[in-house]
Amino acid sequence: MWEQADKKMMSISNRTLFLNHLAQTSPSPLALEIESAEGICLFDIHGKKYIDLISGISVSNVGHRHPTVVKAIEEQLKKYMHVMVYGEYVLSPQVKLAEALSKLLPPTLNSTYIVNSGAEAIEGSMKLAKRYTGRTEIISFKNAYHGSTQGALSIMGDEFFKNSFRPLLPDVKILEFNSSEALKNISNRTACIIMEPIQGEAGIVPGKQDFLNALRKRCDETGALLVFDEIQTGCGRTGTMFAFEKYNVVPDVLVLAKGLGGGMPIGTFTSSKEIMSCLTNNPVLGHITTFGGHPVSCVAALATLNVLQSENLTASVPENEKLFHSLLQHSAIKQIRSAGLLFAVEFESEEMNKKVIEACISNGIITDWFLFNSTSMRIAPPLTINTEEIKLACELILKSIQQVVS
Repeated sequence: MWEQADKKMMSISNRTLFLNHLAQTSPSPLALEIESAEGICLFDIHGKKYIDLISGISVSNVGHRHPTVVKAIEEQLKKYMHVMVYGEYVLSPQVKLAEALSKLLPPTLNSTYIVNSGAEAIEGSMKLAKRYTGRTEIISFKNAYHGSTQGALSIMGDEFFKNSFRPLLPDVKILEFNSSEALKNISNRTACIIMEPIQGEAGIVPGKQDFLNALRKRCDETGALLVFDEIQTGCGRTGTMFAFEKYNVVPDVLVLAKGLGGGMPIGTFTSSKEIMSCLTNNPVLGHITTFGGHPVSCVAALATLNVLQSENLTASVPENEKLFHSLLQHSAIKQIRSAGLLFAVEFESEEMNKKVIEACISNGIITDWFLFNSTSMRIAPPLTINTEEIKLACELILKSIQQVVS
């Protein structure tokens, strides 16, 4: 009976199974059926080639299936996968990744907790700040995105995505981004301020230098921890390994994910040994995870960091950023905001933006929109993209825009 059922299921298309059995997040998913990926490209089941200009939302910074990353994964698979919950055994992949991050970061960021995703790293950071400071208030900013779990959702800076899930965490304040005046709300009740130095889902809105300076000073004055969410901007995306380096403002806690794993799921939050050690007592096991620091994800992350450095991928980011700006010239484009290879291409309306994105996909270009900026199109290609690939991608984008305008 089961064999007959299996044969019947095999005759049903994956698309039908996708719609019938995979939990959906949208009434109209893209539903592209991808068969393979390589470098900056995706290939569907019909052999159509797509240039991936969003890197799986800033994940594939070193491209899809980078040989160094794949090799590291294959070698680890021959040794072991999961063997014990995080933190109980001395596992080489975890240790080496934590060491590699400490070498890239300032001396005060020398202790890393490895988890499964960006949202989980945010959750861990919130717990860490409460435990270390003994305070309860958490502050974030309007149009901020930090994940969709209950705690991360509580500090999201957009009400539309939150209201259906209330009540959320209490004692949360949402301030105006880039407003030094708003920083007066930080007090000796504040456990931490969590922020993106460059807001992603707002449509690429960089923090102002004087604002970040004032924020760092206010945190120092009140004893609140400053948490930088670099889930989207870290690992070379903005032209430096981490976006905070551009500002010369060092956080107390740094959160990474997305581009760190080279395509594998991983998240980290890094702080000082002093701050992080508070999770070891009162209570013991202050933060625990079964699959966090998975050996395969850790070796993929370590290989990704090695590729970013050995191939010096950040060096080409500024020139490639300029190239995109110079090539994407069209009267329908109202503005282009960027931070390295992270772009928001703004159109006059949400409707036009949607049509351009649809035309791009039809023409073999994968783009997307922003959660809190529906008039702008996202571009965030793998950092491995070269000049000729950028020219071709921009040519196809302009073609798509023209099709919509005409």
